[in-house]
Amino acid sequence: MIMELLQEILVLITFLISTGYLITKFVWKPAFLSGKKKDTVCGVSGCGCDD
Repeated sequence: MIMELLQEILVLITFLISTGYLITKFVWKPAFLSGKKKDTVCGVSGCGCDD
């Protein structure tokens, strides 16, 4: 009884993780996963380093 419930919970967790991965891979690209860097320069001289 307990083992069947545990197995169903693990299957549900695995399904939700895989569904979330597929959604972020093919449908929706959240900002924190895009890996896009800012186009602005930092620093006083504008060289892109911290002065």
